[in-house]
Amino acid sequence: MNAELGPDLTSDPLGWALPPWTQEEAQAVYDLPFNDLLFRAQTIHRENFDPNRVQLSRLLSIKTGGCPEDCGYCSQSAHHQSGLKASKLMEVQRVVAEARKARDAGATRYCMGAAWRSPKERDMEAVVAMVEGVKALGMETCMTLGMVDLEQAQRLKQAGLDYYNHNIDTSERYYGEVISTRSFAERLDTLENVRQSGIKVCCGGIVGMGEEPVDRIDMLVTLANLPEPPDSVPINMLIPIAGTPLADASPIEPIEFVRMIALARIMMPKSYVRLSAGRTAMTDEMQALCFFAGANSIFVGDTLLTAGNPGQDRDTLLFRRLGIEPMELEAQ
Repeated sequence: MNAELGPDLTSDPLGWALPPWTQEEAQAVYDLPFNDLLFRAQTIHRENFDPNRVQLSRLLSIKTGGCPEDCGYCSQSAHHQSGLKASKLMEVQRVVAEARKARDAGATRYCMGAAWRSPKERDMEAVVAMVEGVKALGMETCMTLGMVDLEQAQRLKQAGLDYYNHNIDTSERYYGEVISTRSFAERLDTLENVRQSGIKVCCGGIVGMGEEPVDRIDMLVTLANLPEPPDSVPINMLIPIAGTPLADASPIEPIEFVRMIALARIMMPKSYVRLSAGRTAMTDEMQALCFFAGANSIFVGDTLLTAGNPGQDRDTLLFRRLGIEPMELEAQ
């Protein structure tokens, strides 16, 4: 262990630990002087990606509200008094039409989310048709439908699904403080079903839910030590929503959030690290630091499922100021 630069394993040309990561190794990296941490993260980022290109994804809620899970952060839970009304599953043609608009606005990946514990058999035909329709537009496809078994994952793969999102949310230790209706192990089971089917895994978590820094680090250790690290790692900053148990949660400090982005980049060098929920509360300068720390994917559009998101004009202006270009589909 190098006291100044963290883990020093000669098997890694950049002098960093390779999976499996230990909590102690990850903590040592997280605790580096800020400038050293960002330098290492940017170095690794440049080894694997164009540092001046960011992937644009669009997220659509295809079925909103009425979810039987009790996730403490979520406005769509039937357990909370957020005022959100449940809706039926959107029609396939409408979903494809929205995806076409997103593609024409520059998005290369289209993500569709349904507020379910898991998809029912009666819904699978429509879901498969949505994947096929969006895929036919030339876009990457992503879905988040709750828990899926291996057979469901295989059907989605056959339809052309590229990514499946299923976040672990936080550390295993803190998980029970946020959710009681689905276990941490069940989340890992779904990730394994997705991996076994050949679909790329999109998995990250949420920070600012009252957890300790050690929980944030442990969450990334869990992700980095999966049989294969997630291809896409969304890092969400909690958006406190009235009527949910976490409505009054204290926000994470900006520098601590940037440290999380840098640590994710270092621990998962080849993964897309996405700035997800919470960008409305970030200054341009904070987002710029996140891009420097290795973030290279964002959601575009005015909403993320039910929460607010910076508008396209604001993102375009920020990209222009930073000299960042949207990533093209063929470059991925």
